[in-house]
Amino acid sequence: MAGCNTDCVEKPMARGFEILGRFVGRHPWCFIILPMLISACLGGGFYFLADREANGIEEMFTPMNGPAKEERRVVKEYFPQNDSDFSRLRLYTEGTFASLIIVTPTENILTIPTFTKIVDIDRDVKAIEVGTFNFSNLCVKKGDVCVSNSIFDIVKTPNVTTTTIDYPYHDNIFIASEIGGVKLKTGSTEIESAKAIRLFYFLKEDNQTVTTMWLQKFIETASMMQQEGMTISYFTSISREEEFEKSSDSIIPLFSLTYALAITFSITSCIRLDCVRNKVWVATFGVLSAGMAVLSSFGLLLYCGMPFSMTVATAPFLILGSNQQCKKILGEQ
Repeated sequence: MAGCNTDCVEKPMARGFEILGRFVGRHPWCFIILPMLISACLGGGFYFLADREANGIEEMFTPMNGPAKEERRVVKEYFPQNDSDFSRLRLYTEGTFASLIIVTPTENILTIPTFTKIVDIDRDVKAIEVGTFNFSNLCVKKGDVCVSNSIFDIVKTPNVTTTTIDYPYHDNIFIASEIGGVKLKTGSTEIESAKAIRLFYFLKEDNQTVTTMWLQKFIETASMMQQEGMTISYFTSISREEEFEKSSDSIIPLFSLTYALAITFSITSCIRLDCVRNKVWVATFGVLSAGMAVLSSFGLLLYCGMPFSMTVATAPFLILGSNQQCKKILGEQ
């Protein structure tokens, strides 16, 4: 095999890069200014970043055509949810909802004075308005009436009256998901005392824009709720996305710092005292080209309407890492 020629691919490629290198050497400013102009134009796509941020947990962390989504499609087809005849048992997603957990650490929450405060809290929630919409316009219904919490069907409102409550079922209604910290009377299913009550407010899913605004208003209202002797916690179907977005915003300054450190390390690690082996300008323009590539590619995708996920914010680290490896190889040569 001594006479076999194996450079049929390498030789033409080497010749092509030689021609390209000479052309670049003769016209250096064209290859400096033109890429910067292109990157600046494509980087304008970041103007749409705020509108195209994708913070949906399901969108970012589950496969598009995963088996679970196919199974959910089957459930949706054969057991569809009807907002005008709502049932929590037929939900094929978490649903669109708000929830309050009201806790009294030191006393029975089912006394008339304490429960009256809970009724007032419920009234305040249902009074939340977004434009011309309030809870009665947005709630899911059963028999043309907004679905209520079971505890209010048992303990009659608005005039709270005493009643005995069985646990975990009361008149064939499962109430264990709404009453917590329960203590039963000896040898009975009747509740003697309870420490917590959880209230749910389910909303229609046909107008996500308005329901999302209502849920955000609910979070603002619930965060300011105070009742003496009570601890009030809240949760909504958009709480995870809201917290994820806040987390992303809080780490952006840290990303900026780490990018600066990575760029500094990439350049300084290529400095040599030997003028022949010194690759500081190779490192500088390598980092610059990596940054322009990120700016151009992300900007172009945003122009095309591609959603931007914060999980891809780590891409520059990967590019800088591969760029650093290439510079290391060049330095060894």
